[in-house]
Amino acid sequence: MTMSREEAKKQFITMIEEADTIAIQGHIRPDGDCVGSTLGLYQFICDKYPEKKATVFLEEFSDDFCFLAGADSVCHEPKDMKYDLAVSLDCSDMKRHGRFACIFENAEHTVNIDHHISNEGFGELSYVEPDASSTCEVLCGLLEPEEMNRETAECFYLGIVHDTGVFKFSCTQRRTMEIAGILLSKGVKSDKIIDDTFYKKTYAQNCLMAKTILDSTLYFDGRVIFGLVTEEMYQEFHAGSRDTEGIVEQLRQTDTVDTAIFAYHMKGGYKFSLRSKSIVNVSVIAQSFGGGGHIRAAGFEYEGDYQTALDQVLAMIKKQKAF
Repeated sequence: MTMSREEAKKQFITMIEEADTIAIQGHIRPDGDCVGSTLGLYQFICDKYPEKKATVFLEEFSDDFCFLAGADSVCHEPKDMKYDLAVSLDCSDMKRHGRFACIFENAEHTVNIDHHISNEGFGELSYVEPDASSTCEVLCGLLEPEEMNRETAECFYLGIVHDTGVFKFSCTQRRTMEIAGILLSKGVKSDKIIDDTFYKKTYAQNCLMAKTILDSTLYFDGRVIFGLVTEEMYQEFHAGSRDTEGIVEQLRQTDTVDTAIFAYHMKGGYKFSLRSKSIVNVSVIAQSFGGGGHIRAAGFEYEGDYQTALDQVLAMIKKQKAF
């Protein structure tokens, strides 16, 4: 039986109120929604329950997000401590916790809040809204917006902005805009968040994106595009994997293209990001590789030669009879 939002809200708040120590964690290679949701919940707890000890555990994330309140207090290494409550945010499965998995596993009580349709339903309390634009949107439905301060609202607004592509992706619904409006009423500077964290690119990022697009390949009469970032490209432009942000979306915007496939080199293999406009279900493709995500946005990691994975992805697209 699916739990209602009100039921989840009541149980979630009760678990927070009964805990003295709370660990908040997201997924490996944190994106805007991951950082926004973890720091937003952290700020909410610190503001409403100052007597509680809350800690955010995340890998290093983009410097663009460091203006958010609480960013300087994030722990980037696990602690040998058993928490009363561990909250997993924006993670479709426990493997996505990376080296912080032990914190969730050892906690007295656990909560899993997410919006990925591929979520495995782990945790003592598991609440997933697949139709929500972001985990930040889900949290705004579980917490009282009226009780949020500006710092909390900034975190959640940033997460919604990033997972909706500034409100243009198909996951953007009426409720998304209504929540965004409430957050703006708290004093959030929308232009700063959008310009400084979504559109702004370093010179190295622009070079990496330009090279990827220049060397990209079209398939299925231009309906599918593939872009690749290699280790050699990182070296050429003095860049790293964090500089690949936004490339897959730029590929997807190519005229005639419905589906973008983007792969970038990482230790031990490649990370694949898949995006589609309206035809291909990329979630089922990502899941076949052990990844996950949404119908129009998903991803997976692959250990081995990227061409092998690419050939399989293209075959799955063809099997969907999309084109």
